[in-house]
Amino acid sequence: MFHLVFGLPWLVVVLRFLMPLPWLWSLKVIIAAILLIASQYHLVSRISSGSVFSPEFPRALVIAFNVLFGAIVMLAVFQIALDIVSLGVALVNRSFPSVPPEVRYAIGIVAFLLSGFAVSQAVRVPPLKTVEIAIPSLPGAFEGYRMLQLTDLHISRLFPRSWAEEVVRRSNDLQPDITLVTGDFIDGSLDARREDIAPIAGLEARDGVFAIPGNHEYYFGYEGWMKHDAGMGIRMLLNQHAVIERGGDKIIVAGLTDLAAFGTNLPRPDLDKALKGAPAGVPIILMEHQPRLAKRSAAQGVALQLSGHTHGGMVRGLDLLVSRANDGYVSGLYRVGDMQLYVNNGTGLWPGFALRLGRPSELTLITLRRAP
Repeated sequence: MFHLVFGLPWLVVVLRFLMPLPWLWSLKVIIAAILLIASQYHLVSRISSGSVFSPEFPRALVIAFNVLFGAIVMLAVFQIALDIVSLGVALVNRSFPSVPPEVRYAIGIVAFLLSGFAVSQAVRVPPLKTVEIAIPSLPGAFEGYRMLQLTDLHISRLFPRSWAEEVVRRSNDLQPDITLVTGDFIDGSLDARREDIAPIAGLEARDGVFAIPGNHEYYFGYEGWMKHDAGMGIRMLLNQHAVIERGGDKIIVAGLTDLAAFGTNLPRPDLDKALKGAPAGVPIILMEHQPRLAKRSAAQGVALQLSGHTHGGMVRGLDLLVSRANDGYVSGLYRVGDMQLYVNNGTGLWPGFALRLGRPSELTLITLRRAP
């Protein structure tokens, strides 16, 4: 069913865009076949690599698949819009208008150019985004405290070692007080990604590097990845917390496992367990990969929750659907009761749909301020 759904845009493109064009039938068949393979990118990935989440073929081919796949989806949307306009004209004139081939050429060119641009925005090393968040109970010693959030790196054939090295270099140049990685480090097995993820061991911050798993860690050997990440000098907060001290003042950084643990024998996210033994009256900064349970966090006294997972919705318009699946949280800063929630657009994203339009990736430097 998953692959059939992704075949529907291809069907629209072939029947409503390609067939009416004044081209040779043999050319139409060849183009339709190429587009069919591109529309089944995830099936090709599963057959060749064993997983829809981790295409194990050259980066250039992963990029080409994404450009073609994105162009098919966009072209299907444009063609449906053209058909709706044609239907409106037909209702007025009582006859369907003849659509010149030049109109289809134009929307085809726009679809491919837009898809190419969207993929280029997705695969780049993200630009810096600075955010200030005011916390009423923030101790004086933490005024101006600088936290770097990385999330959804999805290190893979699409985001390889060279990309990870540049992310680490830019991150360290910021000289953050603390670096927090909120899940989805990788797409691929430990054996496949060992070299690509190696640069992450070079992350540096004054108070250390802390992290949690995302849902994708559960698809590729959770326990092995948790041990490997910890072995890179990253402190994994798996339903645990750490107390950060500055001159007698304190904040708590807590982390949870992911909701993907449900249905497995692995530890489920447990905020009570994560905060057990934490000092009272100290602001809690919670790392939780998925944002949809933010109301629960707010009810338990969390001051600030940092999440990812949504990739910001990736494309304007599509973010409305992603928002519905995440209790309305998709990108940016939200007020949830007395808590603030920051949903990061992501440092990278899943190589199975690597397009960004209006939802840019980000290297996120969060500065804490004392609220009046």
